[in-house]
Amino acid sequence: MARGNQREKAREKNLKEQAGKKSGSEIMKSKEDAAEIMRKKQAAGITKSLFSL
Repeated sequence: MARGNQREKAREKNLKEQAGKKSGSEIMKSKEDAAEIMRKKQAAGITKSLFSL
């Protein structure tokens, strides 16, 4: 009987962990968003350095 309870508790814990994780498409979207922000920062830095010369 104890083994069944242990299995059920492990199942509940696993479901909680999976609910908190992001899916693959969400991770890729957040990486792409971060990359876009970095591209904009780099472009702004390049133009700023060109005008300061």
